[in-house]
Amino acid sequence: MMYDYLIIGSGLFGATFAEQMNKKRKKVLVIDKRHHIGGNVYTEKIAGINVHKYGAHIFHTNDNMVWDYICQFARFNNFVNSPVANYKGELYSLPFNMNTFVKMWSDVKTPEQAEQKIQQQRKEAGITNPQNLEEQAISLVGRDIYEKLIKGYTEKQWGRKCTELPAFIIKRLPVRFTFDNNYFNAKHQGIPIGGYTKMIENMLKGIEVKLDIDYLENKTELDKLAKKIIYTGPIDAYFGYKLGTLAYRSVRFENEVLEKPNYQGVAAMNYTDAEIPWTRILEHKWFEFGKDEQGNDLAKTVISREYSKEWHQGDEPYYPVNDEKNGKLYLEYKKLADKEGNVIFGGRLGEYKYYDMDQVIAAALKCAEKE
Repeated sequence: MMYDYLIIGSGLFGATFAEQMNKKRKKVLVIDKRHHIGGNVYTEKIAGINVHKYGAHIFHTNDNMVWDYICQFARFNNFVNSPVANYKGELYSLPFNMNTFVKMWSDVKTPEQAEQKIQQQRKEAGITNPQNLEEQAISLVGRDIYEKLIKGYTEKQWGRKCTELPAFIIKRLPVRFTFDNNYFNAKHQGIPIGGYTKMIENMLKGIEVKLDIDYLENKTELDKLAKKIIYTGPIDAYFGYKLGTLAYRSVRFENEVLEKPNYQGVAAMNYTDAEIPWTRILEHKWFEFGKDEQGNDLAKTVISREYSKEWHQGDEPYYPVNDEKNGKLYLEYKKLADKEGNVIFGGRLGEYKYYDMDQVIAAALKCAEKE
């Protein structure tokens, strides 16, 4: 059979594009090298809990079109992301807001006092035009918060000193002078009831899907199956790394089922001091308020310790290292990609871009519309 589209990867980009083409009565085949659908949003039920196997995924968007689209395939709960930072046993609210400032500085009680404290520390640091992540962070929240809540966590996450990371990485960091622990503060936010895997299953309903197939290992024969390829894997891998290897960060997880109803009382706790080797601990049941789909309290809990690491071939690439060097190398690969007449590169790995989930869906919808 000849397909109109062979889609490599069943994550959000691939599933969205496949759903749109299937609706247009195109012949679509989705393949994935993993044993499951969903890419990195895959959730697996363990002890009755939907465990985010590749790290926390909290859907949030201000895009009404994307929200209306994705709500066709899942009913979302009203989970609000309010993580906690743990610095050597001291607990602070995230994102940085008045709860954080009052805890950090005993002489701060009002928004005006908090702003004055940050301005004072920025002035003392002598920063007028931030040149790296450290300088950008101090400009945003002052040196005290940077030293306790940003520096150690960020250097563990990226495997690089903050002075070696570009300033733009932290520009999207939420800072609020209100007592508001809602990290994203988006119009729409939540977790799909029943887990992301169930949502992807609904998106791929009626579409042929084959798992445990490595496209790059079988490229020649697979390319013959379709008029057009949608590729969502790493762009450098597609070209056999012939221009060099792009840098990615990978993540290792240690999962543990605990015979207790509550471990840390929050879905995500960030460990911000450099001495603790993991970046954060997730307690997955709290993404769905500690209850099963029937509303019953769950007796056990599942936690995941996350360890950020440099990516090496054979690891799962999670997110690109968007510094100047890798940006230039990506542009060279992009030139090669543009010459591939019947291949569309999409998603976080295919475009070497840090996408939020709603941005991936929006890009896939736009791509499908163009097709």
